[in-house]
Amino acid sequence: MFNITLQKFESTDFKKYFLLFSNEQVMSKITEHSLPLEEAQEKFKKLINRNKKHETFGSYKVYNYSKEFIGLGSLIFNEEKNDEAELGYMLLPKYWGKGYGSEIAEVLINKAKNTNVNRLTAIIDPNNIPSRKILIKSGFHSEKVCEIDGLPGEILIRTI
Repeated sequence: MFNITLQKFESTDFKKYFLLFSNEQVMSKITEHSLPLEEAQEKFKKLINRNKKHETFGSYKVYNYSKEFIGLGSLIFNEEKNDEAELGYMLLPKYWGKGYGSEIAEVLINKAKNTNVNRLTAIIDPNNIPSRKILIKSGFHSEKVCEIDGLPGEILIRTI
């Protein structure tokens, strides 16, 4: 039984999105810097357009059992390899270490199982040990450690 609910981001949800992407602690685990307002607005427009393309794939707002916004979960369809999607998640710092990352991963994996996708990828900072543990526990394994857009990265994969 899950203690979270996921709802696709809609055009009126920018404030929730920006809570995550402007947060230095959150973004230090992802791109090493928070996004300025204009860059976040551009990325949010792309996210909304991507969300409209697919019913299951896209980016979701994550709420806990108290209906508090706690983060984002994403299942992004790979347009070049139509049997693959990328799983991702971000949590506001006050919700770190409470099991929400594992729950988000499990919900997204279950969503992917109801599609034609048979391979999931996840990209993390190899120094983000908590995120790595969540993914390994969720059935992912490391495919390679490499540089991605000038930052250290690790690509993990899982078949479904």
